[in-house]
Amino acid sequence: MNQAHTFHIPVMGIGYTIDTPLKVAHLGIDSVISLVDDQLIERMREFYCDAYQIEYQKITTKVHDYRAKRITAYLNLLNDLINEKTNALKNITEETRYLVNDYFKLLPDSSALKREYLKISAENTSLTDLKFWLQQNLKTGSIDVNIMTKVDRDNYIGNEQLPTEFNDGHAALRGYALSNLNSSLILSAGMNPRLYGFMDQFEDFYPEANGYIKKKIVLKVSDYRSALIQGKFLAKKGMWVSEYRVESGLNCGGHAFATEGFLMGPILKEFRDNRTELASSVYELLQQTLREKGKTIPNKALNLKITAQGGVGTPEEHLFLMDEYQVDSVGWGTPFLLVPEVVAIDNETVKRLEKAREEDLYLSYISPLGVAFNNLRGNTKDAEKLQHIADGKPGSACPKKYVALNGEFTEKPICSASHQYQKKKIEQLKQAGLSDKEYKKQYTRVIEKACICVGLGTSSLLAKNLDTKIEGTGVSVCPGPNMAYFSKQMSLTEMVDHIYGRQNVITRTDRPNLFVKELSIYIDFLKNSLAEANYPLSKKEEKHFLTFFENLNLGIDYYQHLFKTMRGFFELSKVQIENELQLNRKKLEKMMQTLKNSASVLPAKVLS
Repeated sequence: MNQAHTFHIPVMGIGYTIDTPLKVAHLGIDSVISLVDDQLIERMREFYCDAYQIEYQKITTKVHDYRAKRITAYLNLLNDLINEKTNALKNITEETRYLVNDYFKLLPDSSALKREYLKISAENTSLTDLKFWLQQNLKTGSIDVNIMTKVDRDNYIGNEQLPTEFNDGHAALRGYALSNLNSSLILSAGMNPRLYGFMDQFEDFYPEANGYIKKKIVLKVSDYRSALIQGKFLAKKGMWVSEYRVESGLNCGGHAFATEGFLMGPILKEFRDNRTELASSVYELLQQTLREKGKTIPNKALNLKITAQGGVGTPEEHLFLMDEYQVDSVGWGTPFLLVPEVVAIDNETVKRLEKAREEDLYLSYISPLGVAFNNLRGNTKDAEKLQHIADGKPGSACPKKYVALNGEFTEKPICSASHQYQKKKIEQLKQAGLSDKEYKKQYTRVIEKACICVGLGTSSLLAKNLDTKIEGTGVSVCPGPNMAYFSKQMSLTEMVDHIYGRQNVITRTDRPNLFVKELSIYIDFLKNSLAEANYPLSKKEEKHFLTFFENLNLGIDYYQHLFKTMRGFFELSKVQIENELQLNRKKLEKMMQTLKNSASVLPAKVLS
């Protein structure tokens, strides 16, 4: 592996990791910036230009292609500032030696680079020789970026719709492509063929003869089949996927993309067992496309990484994922929300997260994207939403419109969390002749939507004491269920030492294994889905639920065999894990029996 560390910091919300690379990249840690909010990005650029006494020239909305240009300018600024920090470490002096020591103290004890540095230091190597060694060996963390493929809003000048290349996702991609970064673009939220096809316009995404790719593509996926389909689709465009970032479907932060009961362990096993076939089958298509396009064909195999994230909370789980599934890096997201040294977060939100327990962390449907969303109960953005409802004006003013994607009532799409949409939708429901029960159900679905495209960025402004006149002070925050087991604010050193097992920051003794936790979340999700279904079920719904049950049962089978046969991991908790697996199996069996006993739910012959 080329990276210094065995973990990375995934994107969190819109603003929480907006400047994280500036805080950790010079220490060799990879992290990810969201490119959703170009207004926030422009304000961060202004903030850091002022902080570092750099001339700032505002990119206004009157500038042609302003969204892409804002993103390019900010990413270039971060790159320049991080390079300065890295060069300061490499050009070591007696006064800065302690900073170099801090860099290597953070590395895992298994790091060959760390061992070599300690050896050189013990030998009293001269500063000149040490400087030369650092120039050759010090690794900088990657400044990666994230685009949610579904957030690709059409844009207009007046009533005239602009060409597709000026859509939000397309402009964000262009802004990154034209930056001077050598890093990765993480694509999440599923496949957007139009956006994927746009990438082939930029040379930085194509491999060179030696296999080097300046801007690598990373797909965030929750199952192997999706990864293979998307990898081949991009290969047919001449694009190589350098990394498949496997994220738990439900045991994660932010938007949650539930599978049909496929669990993280079996999914990672499938990636591990098919890694060679995945690489070879996709690379074969890539070569063919590059040849047809007259592009350079690499003279050696291209690198392919498999990484994992979602619910990891202990050094043992971290090492287990790397050992059992041969992943190249493990993502640690949610716990870093308690590390203000690393993320952009206000003090009030940190305090709320410190106190959060299982019942405060729930899977909501507040996202206007219509995708399940991990939420913190009682956050200030939700409080603001509830006040609007109490005042008889449900919805938000929608100042930024990044998820204005609903065209149900208007020619120009609007956001389903907006005042405008909710007023129209509620009026439609009133005219629909629904029963009181059904009206209340539909009404609740409408008003629960929250303005997260603003709320997820506000905390970063509050953290820097910047004006929030446009956004308001309401904060949305999207930790995963894992937050319940982290209960204090931490420094970067404390968090990294926890990841690598040099100290323990979890005081609770009842934290479940990450696989068991995900399983229990999926069972709750299935239970809620069954409760909300309309009966009698259609054939399609019957098949969906039966598939869900079957996959969860197969997942439990896999885990029981895995934990029974593995050696060296979870030796002290295997009995507890087995008991919890059996308990969850019984829950599933009880749910299935309930369905069998209800003729109005599923036909007995289907369930037998």
